[in-house]
Amino acid sequence: MKKLFPYLLIVVILLVLSSCKKESEESNDIEPTGKISLHFRHYVDGKDLVIDTLMYFNEAGNQYLINEIQYFISDLTLHRSNGKDILIRAWKDIHYIDTDLPSTHYWDIPDEIPAGVYDSISFIFGISQEKNQSFMFVNPPESFMFWPEYLGGGYHYMKLNGKWDNQDEIVEPFDFHLGIGQILDTAGQIVGFVHNDFKVGFPDLAFSISENQVLDFTLTMNIERWFKDPHLYDHDIWGGYIMQNQEAMKIASENGWNVFDMEVTK
Repeated sequence: MKKLFPYLLIVVILLVLSSCKKESEESNDIEPTGKISLHFRHYVDGKDLVIDTLMYFNEAGNQYLINEIQYFISDLTLHRSNGKDILIRAWKDIHYIDTDLPSTHYWDIPDEIPAGVYDSISFIFGISQEKNQSFMFVNPPESFMFWPEYLGGGYHYMKLNGKWDNQDEIVEPFDFHLGIGQILDTAGQIVGFVHNDFKVGFPDLAFSISENQVLDFTLTMNIERWFKDPHLYDHDIWGGYIMQNQEAMKIASENGWNVFDMEVTK
């Protein structure tokens, strides 16, 4: 036994050294990370939105006001030139914003973001087709965004509610709502659905994240742009309710490409 002891001691020492080396290598392999946060704001013609005041004119000449805006963004993605994109929280990336709820105007994203240089950032306005499932939100305010089952189910992408002074000089409400559209047959029956969610990208927004840094972004919705580019949107033509009007929702979603600005603020 005495003869075996030195050999056993050597084996134990080698195992300990091997373990320490492995732990050291693993610690050296830990990638440095930072975090990001988003601040949401809402402008009309370059200034902060003023609620419930008939003071705005769109490109079609409609005088209008805004009561409230509620919407979702999802699939927030940070893009790198090496192709290793970072999708925020995968299936937990849906964020709700409400002009009446200041707590929703900030999104402190808990993900650890690998430090480094990024080329751009993008998101889906609304909820993507594969994720927009009915009844996944059971509590308000998100649950109040439900889209009727017979119209396609899931949830609104946006409720932009307001009023306009119509061509008869009567102020009436409009519900500029985006969600799943309907395809109708000649008898007016629903025979299919259209997913009107769309991608918003900022290809020129290069940025870098350092270790332990919290990088802040500001995302601005420019409300007047919903009504002008590339399509002129006239409330007198489309009326106050477009949930069952795919032609109107198509115009709105195609105008949405240019509605948002994003900048790094810190």
